[in-house]
Amino acid sequence: MDSLDLLARLLAHDSVSRNPNRVLVEEVAELLRGAGLDPVILPDASGGKANLFVTAGPTDRAGVMLSGHTDVVPVDGQAWTVPPFALTRRDGRLYGRGAADMKGFVACALKAVLGAAQRDLRTPLHLALSYDEELGCLGVGSLIDMLAQVPHRPRLCIVGEPTGMQVATGHKGKIALRATCTGREAHSALAPLGLNAIHLAADLLSRLRALQEQLEREGPRDTDYDVPYTTVHAGRIDGGVALNIVPNRCILDFEIRNVVEDDLPALVAELRTEAEAIAHAARTNAPEAGITIEELSSYPGLGTPTDAGAVRFVQSLTGANGTTKVAFGTEGGLFSERLGVPTVICGPGSMAQGHKPDEYVTEEQLARCDAMLARLLDRLEAGLDHAPGAD
Repeated sequence: MDSLDLLARLLAHDSVSRNPNRVLVEEVAELLRGAGLDPVILPDASGGKANLFVTAGPTDRAGVMLSGHTDVVPVDGQAWTVPPFALTRRDGRLYGRGAADMKGFVACALKAVLGAAQRDLRTPLHLALSYDEELGCLGVGSLIDMLAQVPHRPRLCIVGEPTGMQVATGHKGKIALRATCTGREAHSALAPLGLNAIHLAADLLSRLRALQEQLEREGPRDTDYDVPYTTVHAGRIDGGVALNIVPNRCILDFEIRNVVEDDLPALVAELRTEAEAIAHAARTNAPEAGITIEELSSYPGLGTPTDAGAVRFVQSLTGANGTTKVAFGTEGGLFSERLGVPTVICGPGSMAQGHKPDEYVTEEQLARCDAMLARLLDRLEAGLDHAPGAD
């Protein structure tokens, strides 16, 4: 089965993060079992979502892990001109939700693992598929916990997020936070007798903007990124019931995307202190005033040294000389930080097409990914001890 056929099967599943992915995972598992492999399925508490892990080749040594996620972002409100949950092939482009982010890579990786099952590998090939990556890398935890217990962790990991087949060594970390602002309701005609929770949120928002300006002006910089400093972004605010009621509650969701050199815990602690100062001042008139900040999700940044063996090895597979860093987050930081697995990002397509209507990956990019993984299989058959840059 080739990558195009596999991509068509993957795109046919509406695996938006809010939906179960179990049917997709079971279909992949059946293909793997049909090739004589023994996939491990790690379901969530509901049983509707699951991670998958499988090894082709010997199980008594460390191998190379290909990592991808099966969930995609919604299509709601987007003006698609092709069916989002089907493969449309046109003018060298392969359209469908997730074609770039990142079912194109998953299709190539699945083809490689099915091919590996028919070869006598000296070094194993692993495939790891996760769920809920698009929600902040929330689903991969059970997979990481499992790998932490195995006697032979992967020797290196290739996360196949779309990089145009460039070798990426890093991305920023991210924390998503929710500020719940509590005020006092009142009739809007008597607004000064209440405490407007939206005003509390606005005061906090002004502090977020001030912090962003400070980071841009004074913070650590990494010029490998298009935006070379840590960013603070408010993405959602929700408060109030009716115009003539002073709102007693307002929610402000925001995020911090930090360069590896920045001290993320210190930034969050500073914002908590700022929030408490705002609430403390408001308690003069409304003792119930408060702003609580809770973490919704987080993942660490990735910063693999450009001269690392894992980087040189993947460069030898792609023919690339340079490296890049990506603006978006991946599960790579978790594999690196929690498992100590050297990790790079390299996959077909561009995130410029991701999350948009008529998302696509080109046939040329898919072919380049297939070629990279075919070279990988040759190296694994020979054994990584004989592969340059595989230390």
